[in-house]
Amino acid sequence: MSEPERTGVHSERQRIMIPHTSIVPDVGKLARYEKTPELGPRLLFFSGGSALKRVSKNLIDYTHNSIHIITPFDDGGSSAMIRNAFAMLSIGDLRNRLMALADQTVKGNPEIYRLFSYRLPQEGQPEALKYKLGHIAAGWDSLIDKVSVPMKDIICNHLQSFLELMPEEFDLRGANIGNLILTTGYLNNRRNIGAVLFLFSRLVESRGIVKPVLAQDLHLAAELNNSLIIAGQHRITKGDQIHQAGVPIRKLFITSFREAPTEVHPAADPDVTALIGTAEVICYPMGSFYTSVMANLLPVGVGEAVAGNVCPKVFVPNTFFDGEQFGMSLGDAVETIIGYLAADAPGRGPTDFLNLLIIDSQIRYPLDLEMDRIRALGIDILDVRLTTPDSYPYIDPRCLCDVLLSLT
Repeated sequence: MSEPERTGVHSERQRIMIPHTSIVPDVGKLARYEKTPELGPRLLFFSGGSALKRVSKNLIDYTHNSIHIITPFDDGGSSAMIRNAFAMLSIGDLRNRLMALADQTVKGNPEIYRLFSYRLPQEGQPEALKYKLGHIAAGWDSLIDKVSVPMKDIICNHLQSFLELMPEEFDLRGANIGNLILTTGYLNNRRNIGAVLFLFSRLVESRGIVKPVLAQDLHLAAELNNSLIIAGQHRITKGDQIHQAGVPIRKLFITSFREAPTEVHPAADPDVTALIGTAEVICYPMGSFYTSVMANLLPVGVGEAVAGNVCPKVFVPNTFFDGEQFGMSLGDAVETIIGYLAADAPGRGPTDFLNLLIIDSQIRYPLDLEMDRIRALGIDILDVRLTTPDSYPYIDPRCLCDVLLSLT
């Protein structure tokens, strides 16, 4: 028998679906992942907010291959200053997630972690703040003393470049050093956020993949059930107008102009849709429901990519009150997730987008659960411990990691 006949070699890789049963939590599987996290599974999260920060920190003990799709629409606080100055996407949530995934041990770069997490004083005169930033950029500040060359040179060059690029009226109060470095890298790399995220990930020894769902300078807007439109992510998250109106959100959409919101339909980054296709578990986690989770599902191509992956697709609802979900039940939340994704992939069934709901029945949820309504969609419900006495009523990050990893 010839070599090709004996080995049956094919030139193309193939994807097949093999049904399997999971034990939750699977202690043996968790032990294997903990032993070799560099070979861990590809869990994908649609979340741009801070609710997943502690989960991310725990996750790196088990896998260095998690995927985090982040919303680039934040337009409040220091993010607004950078976006207004340079007409760019928001990079604050990207930095936050990279920091959560960073190796903070002596094996990583804890000095860089501390530097990238540092904020200039909230109170201070413009010249004093500019002097402080210049002191760091020159390599003279204690924050950067222990950073080794050549990383120190890279950081200093980026900060010196930012000082040259920033407008005269730029407000440095509370500015995050990591955000300034990311911004400079973005501008100096022809506005290629992928290139600077690659460099940033290496600098902080990030144990996962972080990507914005799209890289354009765009904003979020929400239409309420009374037709009132709230433009700007920070206004939606704050929720004052939602509560004053006393009506829930009818529709979330992307707009080019915050002050005159007209709906646009941008495509997701091709790298993002490709990553969705490789995920072993897709998770819609707890967090600000519309601005952190749903916003990631709006770009064209996301729904089709999710439907094309046969992995478990799970929803972990909030155990705390979320003002963005005013007037919603859990059944409404489930159907909202499915509805936005299905708009991009017509003809698909509900379970192509979401097939598992994870709850802890010992928690008193802020929304009506409506289990029968959810089961009628064909969605399975996993009732498992998600809290500890110390974390209750909030989800314990280790418990959630154990459950999600066991599904792979």
